[in-house]
Amino acid sequence: MDKVFKTLGFWTAMFAILFYVGDMMMMTLFFIAQTGFFILLGYMKLTERMYMYVFAAYLVLFFVGFTYYTTFLLEPSFG
Repeated sequence: MDKVFKTLGFWTAMFAILFYVGDMMMMTLFFIAQTGFFILLGYMKLTERMYMYVFAAYLVLFFVGFTYYTTFLLEPSFG
C-alpha cells in the first residue's frame, strides 16, 4: 500500500510541474504540499488499514473543501 502513496506523490508532482509551467503559483504550492504529504506517508510503513483511514480522511477533507470553494468562493464567468 505504501507504493500507492508514492505513486500518488509522483502524479501530484507532475501536476505541480504543469501548474508551474502554466504560471499558476498557488496551485503549484498546493500540489507541492500534497506531493510531500504523499511521499512522506509512502515511507512511513503503516498498516494497510491505517493507509485506508488516512486516504479516507484526505478524501473527506478534499470534498468538503472543494464543495465549500465551488459553492461560496468561486465566481462564475459568463464568457
